[in-house]
Amino acid sequence: MDSNLFSRRRAERFAQLLDEANGGRRHHVRSRVDDRLGDLVGLGRQLGAAAPPVEVDADFRTGLRAMLVATVEREGVGTTAAPTAGAGPAGRRTAAGPSPRGPLLPPVTARRARARGAILVGVAVGAVAVSGISAASENAVPGDALYGMKRSTERAQLALASSDLGRGQLFLDFARTRLAEASEVRGDRAAFEAILDDMDEDTRQGVQLLTSTAVQRTDAAGLDAVDTFVTGQRRAVAALLDGASRAERDRTRRSLTLLDAAGQRADALRAALTCGAPQTGTTDALGPTAGSCPTDR
Repeated sequence: MDSNLFSRRRAERFAQLLDEANGGRRHHVRSRVDDRLGDLVGLGRQLGAAAPPVEVDADFRTGLRAMLVATVEREGVGTTAAPTAGAGPAGRRTAAGPSPRGPLLPPVTARRARARGAILVGVAVGAVAVSGISAASENAVPGDALYGMKRSTERAQLALASSDLGRGQLFLDFARTRLAEASEVRGDRAAFEAILDDMDEDTRQGVQLLTSTAVQRTDAAGLDAVDTFVTGQRRAVAALLDGASRAERDRTRRSLTLLDAAGQRADALRAALTCGAPQTGTTDALGPTAGSCPTDR
């Protein structure tokens, strides 16, 4: 996107076009940037019209409102300029007091305020529309139009996670999601195997982060998360064997082997943490390996 798109003049014209698109007064002027801005206004209207019929989470609405209110206060949208003592509309000294309607914004300041307000409204509408599309994509599977949005949302969640422990738990959540997708595409060997490949990669990433965190912090909380995941995930993956083709059974067993290895790694690290075994300093796809517990003499 052009970095100068929201220069002052373009922002003011964008505000005018948004007003007109929403039934406001038409401005009998045309700008050289109308074609580009018109495309943006049209895109916003399409997003609003195509928004899926889903209910936006109440917490999201509350957070968005708080963000917009804070931005309005910070930017001064809708506030009036402090009048110059004794100055009239054209800057002349007047004997009369302030207008009964209160001080008015200078024309340029008013236009800028409307432009900022229009942009904030556009951001709010876009955020709500995107959140609705994201919610609608939750049940998408490979091949669906919204599947890319689903995976993009997952990447955004990882980027926003505040710690390796949180990221590890997210990866395991995504592995559970991949398992649900695999159940939906059984019979399509290529799609089934591709989803299980993604599921196993999510499993490895999550287990690696959680076991590393447990060793670094000398805290078994990450190992507890691995144990809980392995117990439920293994049972659900084993259910894929029922009625599966030979190729699907072979591929499913590879995922079961990975889950068994993850559970064994968590058990070994838990024992090492309990007995105070020194770290080996070696790692693999599942994170750090466990040291040997000292023997009693």
